Amino acid sequence: MDRHAVIIPGGRHGPFAGLLAYAGAAAARRDAKLELISWTPPDDRPLLESWTWVHDQVTSVVEKLPAPLLIGKSLGSYGAGVAAARALPAVWLTPLLTMPACAEALSRATKPFLLVGGTADEYWDGEVARELTPHVFEVAGADHGMLVPGPLRDSADVLGRILTAIEAFLDDVVWR
Repeated sequence: MDRHAVIIPGGRHGPFAGLLAYAGAAAARRDAKLELISWTPPDDRPLLESWTWVHDQVTSVVEKLPAPLLIGKSLGSYGAGVAAARALPAVWLTPLLTMPACAEALSRATKPFLLVGGTADEYWDGEVARELTPHVFEVAGADHGMLVPGPLRDSADVLGRILTAIEAFLDDVVWR
C-alpha cells in the first residue's frame, strides 16, 4: 500500500501547527507518508489574489506523488484547484468558502472531500459547504481557529470531534 498525504498550511502557521498536526497524524496512522509544505506567503498579495501562488506551491509537491490525499488549512484550501484538476481526495480545514476561487475549485472536484468549519468563521459558509459535498463537519460558534466560546476544554472537545470525523472520512471514504 503506497499512501501519501500532502499537508498544506494556512497563512500563519506551518504544517505542524494545531489542527493540521493532528490531521496529519490521522493520515500517518493509516500508513500514509506525509509530504509537508512549509511556506511564507507573499505579504504583497491580498487574500483574494493568493490562489495562483498557492496553486503553484501545491502543484510542485503533488506532481511528484502518486495520487496523494490533500489536507489543507485556510489559505491552503486554495489547493482545491489542484485536487480538482488531478482528481485527488482532500480534507479542507476552515476552507475559504467565501472566496470565489476556492468555492469554484471545490465545485469542480470529482473525488470526495471533507469540509470542516465553524459558524463564527467569516470564511465559512455552511450552506455552500453542504451544496459542495455530503462530507461536512460544522461546529456551531467555532471561529477560524475552530475555537468555541467558554472554557478551553470545550474547544479541546471540538478538536476531538473533528479528528473523529477526519478518521471516519479516511477509513470509510478515502482508504476503504
